Amino acid sequence: MGVFVFLPLVLPLTALPIARLAEQHLHPRATTRLLTLLAVVLGLCSTLCLALLVVVGTAQLRGNPLPDGWSDPEVRAAVPFAEVAGVAAIPLLATALTVCGAALRRHRRIRARTHRALDGLPAGADPAVLPDDEPYAYAVPGTPARPGRPARPGRVAVSRGMLRSLDGDERRALFAHEHAHLRCRHHRALLAVRLAGCVNPLLLPLRSAVAFATERWADEEAAQVVGDRRLTARAVGKAALVTRTAPEPGLAHFAAPEPGPVPRRVAALLGPVPPARHWPPTLTPAGLAALVAAAGTAASAVSALNAAVALFVVLKAATPL
Repeated sequence: MGVFVFLPLVLPLTALPIARLAEQHLHPRATTRLLTLLAVVLGLCSTLCLALLVVVGTAQLRGNPLPDGWSDPEVRAAVPFAEVAGVAAIPLLATALTVCGAALRRHRRIRARTHRALDGLPAGADPAVLPDDEPYAYAVPGTPARPGRPARPGRVAVSRGMLRSLDGDERRALFAHEHAHLRCRHHRALLAVRLAGCVNPLLLPLRSAVAFATERWADEEAAQVVGDRRLTARAVGKAALVTRTAPEPGLAHFAAPEPGPVPRRVAALLGPVPPARHWPPTLTPAGLAALVAAAGTAASAVSALNAAVALFVVLKAATPL
């Protein structure tokens, strides 16, 4: 196993360059899918390696329930600095799993609370117009059926204040944008990269990159529906100017009040349609960054698998039948 067990913890660094360059050379749809895939694989590999280190570290603790053979010197020799790394991995993995669980609970709580707020409106109304003078709009993902609770479809929620701030054509762009979030299931990509960032903080830049890419993807879908990129850009800019706070953090908003992403979205809409390629040209900075990220992700998967197999073989040999 050796040092390979540590590689998946640092190899997410290889994905950072493509997180910055993908939006310049890829369609937002391809950017979202690529970065989400990288984040999920790298996050899973990091979790697996932390779990392997925890096994080694737990075997060194007195009174542990593991077989005595698991604390054999041969097991400790399989991991460099086994005592320090193994014991340190225990609180790290516990913290990562706790933060992931909290993020999942928060996601479900926000979604359930939002659906409850929409229950008072006419059933099936889409968009659901909220009697609020504060301008905002966001997409509410659906929930599956559970015992005692029927399934709830995804809906678009928009405040009366937002509708007053936009004209008829701009409202069409807003609704098309939010429906694109629901149709393309952007909430799943956002949740996946959020959980990956909880496991390994080095993946946090991918979270912000995917959040921006999903908004750009929805912008392009809206521009295609209304048939006017300039109109969509105007709707995004106007909504950003009147929006003050995001009423439901964690959901996809039409124009969240953030100074950075909105001007970049408007500038992108005023430019040409992004290329529909799934991979950047090889002999470009983005192409090289994508190759580095792919190589780092593959190396992380191989390292995690190698460490898991090696530890299994060592533990099996050290455990008496």
